[in-house]
Amino acid sequence: MKSLYLASGSPRRRELLTQIGVPFYAVSADIDETPLNDESPSAYVERLARGKADAGRCAITAEGGFCVLGADTAVVLDGKILGKPVDEVDACAMLMMLSGREHEVLTAIAVLDGERCESQVVRSLVRFRQISAQQAAAYWASGEPRDKAGGYGIQGLGAVFVAGLDGSYSAVVGLPLCETAELIGRFGIPCWQTLNAR
Repeated sequence: MKSLYLASGSPRRRELLTQIGVPFYAVSADIDETPLNDESPSAYVERLARGKADAGRCAITAEGGFCVLGADTAVVLDGKILGKPVDEVDACAMLMMLSGREHEVLTAIAVLDGERCESQVVRSLVRFRQISAQQAAAYWASGEPRDKAGGYGIQGLGAVFVAGLDGSYSAVVGLPLCETAELIGRFGIPCWQTLNAR
């Protein structure tokens, strides 16, 4: 069976992959995440997921049978990508834009093995309740939003803002488990391996 490498520094992605019983090695994959001119949000996240998988492959010194999984998540409002906040003002502005509205979360996954690369984009819709400026500032002070696309984490304290979700919860966290299991399965890597090892 091929080894799997996760090209991500995200602890959330590591937890999600562990959740479905897939052993993996983590490898860093630093790439330029600047959007291209006239690039759609969907094309952007798919390009980054593929780029991270490729950068991860280049960082691996192992020989032969392995696959690399890359992923990227973007929060999109009115067709505009909301990245990670640069400071408190930016984070609070994002939260106020999201307040009382529905936004898209796009997560792309890509798997490559040296011979082929397959990728997929998963779209979810998240609806926020109304957020006050004081709540946005208090949330920033918690430290949680600093490294989160869109300035919030659905799996943490930011969950209190989420009034509804249409789509994949795990995709919003950062790795769509249903689609990831199917994709790595096509490369000969099954989930639930840790159950079989017991």
